[in-house]
Amino acid sequence: MRLTRAQRARLSESVARSLLGAAAAVVIGLAAFVLVYIAWRGVPGLSWEFLTEVPRNRGREGGIFPALVGTLYVVVGTGLLTVPLGVLGGVYLSEYAPRRPSTRLIRLAVANMAGVPSIVYGLFGLAAFVLAAGFGRSILAASLTLTCMTLPVVVTATEEALRQVPADLRHAALALGASKLRTVMTVVLPAAAPGIVTGVVLGLARAAGETAPILFTGAVFQMRRLPDGPGSQFMALPYHIYTQVTSVPNWNRDLVWATAFILVLTVSAASAVAAVWRSYRRRRTAW
Repeated sequence: MRLTRAQRARLSESVARSLLGAAAAVVIGLAAFVLVYIAWRGVPGLSWEFLTEVPRNRGREGGIFPALVGTLYVVVGTGLLTVPLGVLGGVYLSEYAPRRPSTRLIRLAVANMAGVPSIVYGLFGLAAFVLAAGFGRSILAASLTLTCMTLPVVVTATEEALRQVPADLRHAALALGASKLRTVMTVVLPAAAPGIVTGVVLGLARAAGETAPILFTGAVFQMRRLPDGPGSQFMALPYHIYTQVTSVPNWNRDLVWATAFILVLTVSAASAVAAVWRSYRRRRTAW
């Protein structure tokens, strides 16, 4: 029986919906499997001692407290540098940049920066911040390196979030006598905040889990004390996992899996909080 055009359209739509649903189910299933497996392997190694003590016996015993604190310092430092620069860059490209070839080149450069491997950023940070700028291997050098890696994500997310804000909001604010700067700061940015926060969280989550950039710029194998300032070296969770698996004979699998679980749990919790806040803000600012 020959199908009509409307029937073919409905059949194509049904097939496409089924394929998209299957693809989404596969992605969600894989993500759930990874999270459940890491939790299954990592939870047995968790203890109060593990979270609050320094590593001993080259990390085979003790805890990860210095690595937790070092990771927090680096992520906070990266956020303090990345958020204002990335948001301002996105605002400029979306609201102020003229439509010229130079602007397209800037967007192309940002897109290319997002695709640069993290090991390249690590080598750049070593050359630019550790050696040329004289910061040495430190939290500051690592934060600057991770900022360079994270900026493209935040800039792109900010620009896209601002583009999603209806032009009517801008026109209404301008019609009421607000300046362009006031319109952007009090109307457009608050409306685009959910998308911007998403980009910031994604960028910082990537920074928290990177090993190569901090490998060259300040992370150390083991410290029995906490960092004492931006110029101090530090331990970090991803680097701790890397060195345990690659450099320590007879490494303690329970502790390594527990470290991986803590890292994934921290990043997932930050993403979940951001998702809840984003959903709340979108309901409050529904257009």
